[in-house]
Amino acid sequence: MRRTALLVSAALLTSLLPLAVARAADDPPPLPVDRFEGEVPFASPPENGIFTWGSDTDDPPTLRIAPRDDAPEGDKVLVGTYDISGYGGFTHDFAFAEPAHDWSAHTGIRFWWDGQDNGRKIAFELKDGGANGEASELWTTSFTDDFTGWKQIEIPFTDFAYRTDYQPVGGIDHVLGLTQMWGYAVTLPVGAPGQFAMDGVELYGKADQSLRANVTTGSAVYPVEEGGTAAIEVTVATTGSAPIDEPVTVAYETTGGTASDADYTALKGEFTFPAGTASGTTRTLKVATHKDKAAENAETIPLKLTVTGAKAPAETPQVVIDAHGLPYLNARLPVRQRVADLLSRMSLTEKAGQMTQAERGAVGTGADIAAHDLGSLLSGGGSTPTPNTAAAWARMIDAFQLRAQATRFQIPLVYGVDAVHGHNNLVGATVLPHNIGIGATRDPQLAQQAGAVTAAEVRATGIPWDFAPCLCVTRDERWGRSYESFGEDPALVESMETVVQGLQGARNGEDLDRNDKVLATAKHFVGDGGTAYGSSTTGTYTIDQGVTTVTRQQLDAVHLAPYRTAVDRGVGTVMPSYSSLDVVGDGLGPVKMHARGDMINGVLKQRLGFDGFVISDWNGIDQIPGDYASDVRTSVNAGVDMVMAPYAYKDFHTALVAEVRAGRVSEQRIDDAVARILTQKFRLGLFEKPYADTSGASKIGSARHRAVAREAAAESQVLLKNSGGLLPLKKSQKVYVAGSNADDIGNQSGGWTVTWQGSSGDITPGTTILEAMRRNSSSLTYSKDASAPLSGYDVGVVVVGETPYAEGVGDVGNGHDLQLSAADQAAVDKVCAAMKCAVLIVSGRPQLVGDRLGGIDALVASWLPGTEGDGVADVLYGKRAFTGQLPVTWPKSEAQLPINVGDPTYDPQFPYGWGLTTLTKVPDGGAATLKALGAAARAAERAGADTTGRALVTKARLIVQQKDVTAAFAKPFAAADHLLLTGRYGEAVAKLTEAYKSA
Repeated sequence: MRRTALLVSAALLTSLLPLAVARAADDPPPLPVDRFEGEVPFASPPENGIFTWGSDTDDPPTLRIAPRDDAPEGDKVLVGTYDISGYGGFTHDFAFAEPAHDWSAHTGIRFWWDGQDNGRKIAFELKDGGANGEASELWTTSFTDDFTGWKQIEIPFTDFAYRTDYQPVGGIDHVLGLTQMWGYAVTLPVGAPGQFAMDGVELYGKADQSLRANVTTGSAVYPVEEGGTAAIEVTVATTGSAPIDEPVTVAYETTGGTASDADYTALKGEFTFPAGTASGTTRTLKVATHKDKAAENAETIPLKLTVTGAKAPAETPQVVIDAHGLPYLNARLPVRQRVADLLSRMSLTEKAGQMTQAERGAVGTGADIAAHDLGSLLSGGGSTPTPNTAAAWARMIDAFQLRAQATRFQIPLVYGVDAVHGHNNLVGATVLPHNIGIGATRDPQLAQQAGAVTAAEVRATGIPWDFAPCLCVTRDERWGRSYESFGEDPALVESMETVVQGLQGARNGEDLDRNDKVLATAKHFVGDGGTAYGSSTTGTYTIDQGVTTVTRQQLDAVHLAPYRTAVDRGVGTVMPSYSSLDVVGDGLGPVKMHARGDMINGVLKQRLGFDGFVISDWNGIDQIPGDYASDVRTSVNAGVDMVMAPYAYKDFHTALVAEVRAGRVSEQRIDDAVARILTQKFRLGLFEKPYADTSGASKIGSARHRAVAREAAAESQVLLKNSGGLLPLKKSQKVYVAGSNADDIGNQSGGWTVTWQGSSGDITPGTTILEAMRRNSSSLTYSKDASAPLSGYDVGVVVVGETPYAEGVGDVGNGHDLQLSAADQAAVDKVCAAMKCAVLIVSGRPQLVGDRLGGIDALVASWLPGTEGDGVADVLYGKRAFTGQLPVTWPKSEAQLPINVGDPTYDPQFPYGWGLTTLTKVPDGGAATLKALGAAARAAERAGADTTGRALVTKARLIVQQKDVTAAFAKPFAAADHLLLTGRYGEAVAKLTEAYKSA
C-alpha cells in the first residue's frame, strides 16, 4: 500500500510499540516510516520500495521479510545476510510519483536493530531534498553493533553530517532541510559474512531551534604568521534561511593549545544574535599574536565557543602561529639538508603519520589529519568532491592542506589520484586512450605529450601525485587490467616510458615544483601482468591479484625490465602489486609482492638504485598472511615506505608505532622511509606552496589538450583487415552505422572514467564516434541494433565491443568473456550480410572474431579511444592514415590464451605488431626490395641512425603485410617488431623477409 496508509493514529501506534521509549508530554506521536509487515514492497526506483545495491554482483545483501516471535513491533521484521568485499547495503526510496515527506517536526529517527555484538559499524543515511530519492542530498551517521538482541537505535537529526565522499547530484544546499525527505539507506560492514534484523523505523520527538539553527565558523584552522592577527568569522544559519526565532548566545575564550600566554593576547567575551537575526549573519573575532626573535615550531591557540540556543560548531577553531626560522623551512638549503633537519625534530608518532595514507572519504572534513599527523590522502576511483568540478577539487585539496597546518611542523600532505588516462576522475577533463591504445601508436613522443596533458590537468586541481603509469607487461588478455598495459612486449612498454617525463619533467626531479608536473608512480612492481589464469584467491577474480610463476631470467627479461627504465628516468614512487611472485628455484614459493623484501629492498632499491618511495596498493598489506601487526611489520621491513590504508589508517598508525617500540621494526627503517617521503615533498615544492595553483585550470579539457587526445586516438587505431580498400570512407558515401559502442562516450572511454569501474552513457563531455562520423559524412543513418531498413547504402560501419570494467571485476570468467555480445553479433551479421562493412571493436583487449572475419570487409581494433571520437573519424575518413600496430597478439580463440610474441607455438588471428596502413603506397619489388631494405637497415643500425632504421623496417612491414597470416608467417613477423623496438633493424627486416617467404 502507499506511504500515506502508514500514518496511523497515536493511539494505535502506542499499542503497536509497547517497548518504545517514553515520550515527553508535548512531543508529537511517533511517525512510522517502515513497519516491515509487508506494507512496503521490494521494488526499485521510481517505485516506492526497498532495493539492494553493491560494488559488484556479490556485494548486495540478500533481504526478506520474515515472521519473528520476538519482533519488537508487529509480527514481522526485515532480515538479511551479507558478505561484502567492496561496499553494499539497501535503500528505501519513497515513490517518485508522490510528494516528498516532511520530517521537520521531529527530533530524529529511530529503529530496532538485532545486535550481534560484533563491534562493527553500520552507516545510516538520509535522503534530503532534490527531485527524488536518487537525486537527493545525502546525510550520514553510524552506530556500532556492540550489543546482543534487540535494541532501539535512536539518532537525533543533529547527528547527521553531510556526506563528503559521494553526492548523487553534487550536493544541493548542504543543509539538512527535513522538509523534503525521500527515504533512507543502510550501508553494511565489509570484510566478513554477517546477518542482521531490523524493525520499526519511525520518527520521534519534537524539533526545536537547536535543529533548525546552528553556529559555524569560517574554518577549523586559521594559520597566521607570527605577529599577525587571525580573524575568525562566527555565523548563525538556519534551515531554509529563515531568521532565528529565539536569541543565540555565543561565549568565546582562547584557552589551551601549545602557544604560551606570551605568544598572543588572550580573548574572552560573549555576544548574542538576537531573535529575528537573518540567517547567514556573521560576527568576527580577532586573535592577535606577538612576535619574538626565536625560531619555533607551529603553535596552536584554540578558541573555545559555547553556544546557547543553537547547535555549536562541530569543532573548536584553532589559530595556528606558523612555524618559522627553522632550517627545514629554508628553501635555499639543499633538499638533503632540509630533510635531515626536519627528520631530526620529529617524534615516532609523527614519522608514522608520514608513512600513513588515508582515503579522503574516510577523514570527512579532515580533523584526523592533524590528530594522526597524516602524511598523505588519496582519492580512490570515483571518490570525488561535490560538485565534481576542477574548482571543487582545488577547494577540497586546500581544505585538507589547511588541516596539516595545525601540526607542529606543518608538513604538507601529498595527495594522490589514479589519473591513468588523463585526470579521469574529473568530469570534463581530457580523457585520453588507455595505455593499450598508447602502446598501439608506437609513438614515444606522443606518449610523453599524453603524460604532459595529464600532469597539467591533475596539478591544476591541486593534486601533485599520480598513481601512474602502469608498467605491467600483459601476458594474458583474460586479465581485467589488460588495457592498463602498453602491451605484451617489455620492449614496447619500455619505449612508452617517455610518459614519465611527460608527468614529472626532468629526470633529476627539478621540474616537480612546476604547476604542470606531478609525481609519477611506476606500478605494479613486479609481475602483475604475468599472473596465471585461475590463480587468484581474491573474491570472484580469476587472474588479477593471482600468482606469477617465472624463472629468474624470465622475471628480469620480461617483468623487471620496465622498472629498470623507470628508475633511470627518475620515477618518484613505485607501487607493489597485489599479486604473488613465485620465482622457480628460490624455495620460497608464491609470496605476496608487498612482503617480498628481496625484490623491494634488494632489487628495486639496492640493485636498481631507486631513491624515491614505495607506496602500497589499496589495503595491499592486508593480503599478507598473518595478523595485522604481522602485515605491518612484514611490509614495512620489506621496503614499503608509505601504506595505503584507506579506511584503516588509524589501525595502521597505531600498529606501526607499536611494532617500532617492540623492536620488530627498526627506527632506522622508519627514518629511511620518512626521508624518502619528505624528499619528494620538498621536490614538489609543497612546503612553499601547499595549496592548489589553479592558474592552469583553464587548460583542463581545453582544445589544445583535446587535440593531443584526438591525435592519440587516431594513431591508436589498428587496421587489421581492409579488403578492396574499403577504408578510408568517402564523404559522399551513404553510410549505415550500427552497434552498441557507436554513440556511447562511457563505453568508448572504458574503466577508470569518472568512477572506478567506469559506466556506459553520457558520463563526461566528449565526442562519440558516431558524432564524429556525422561531421564527416554527407549521408549517414544510425540504428543501434540495425533494425532500420538496410537497403540503399554504400557501406556499413558497425561499432561494437566491451562495456566498462576495471581490475579483477573485468577478469574473464568473472562475468566477462572475450566474445561480442549477442546484440553486437546480430548487428555485425545483419549489416555485413546486407552491404560492404567495416567493423570497429571498441575494447580494452582483443575480442574473438572467429569465423565472422570472412564476412567482414574491414576490421579495426579501436581500443578505448577516450573522449575524442574525432580521432577515430580522422582515420576512417582519410584525414589521417591508419598507422597503429597491435600492442598484443590477437588470438583466434580463448583456448590459445595466453599467447604472446616469442612463444614456441604461435598461430594467432593477427600477430603482435600487425597493422595495415592507408594513404601510403606499399613499395614494389617484393623479395628484391626486402633484400635492399635489409642491407640499408643493417647500415643504419651500424651508424646509430635510429630514425632511418625504423623507417626502413616500416617499409618492409608494409610489403610483408600484403600476405595472408599463417602460423609460419606470424612467428617471424611478431619477432620483427620486438627486434625493431630493441634497435636491431637489420635482424627485424630479416625476420620480415622470413615471414614473406613463408607465405
